[in-house]
Amino acid sequence: MEYSSAQIEQILKSYKMKREREIKYYHEVKKFDEEYINKNRERAKKHYQNGYKEKKKEYYENNKDIMKAKSSYNYYKKIDKIDKFKYKYPDKYKLLVEKGLIEDNFVNIVSSA
Repeated sequence: MEYSSAQIEQILKSYKMKREREIKYYHEVKKFDEEYINKNRERAKKHYQNGYKEKKKEYYENNKDIMKAKSSYNYYKKIDKIDKFKYKYPDKYKLLVEKGLIEDNFVNIVSSA
């Protein structure tokens, strides 16, 4: 289904107005409703007690190497020395390429040296 530009504009305008109404309703009515506040607090407690902390820790442990590699890569990318990253950390570069986070433009510098 394809929409004309006028239809897209109308859809976006109606969505924006709906969100503004919801935000206004929250700040004028729900924010001060004791029942809503207590219900939301209870939901937050359940979420935290259902192992939220453990799930985050487990996720970090499973993806620690990828996160560190991405962080290092972004640092070298920021200072515009990606070649130095490729040479210094070929294993991290390979991991990022395998996960599809970066494209492989790697010329095998290590084995030719």
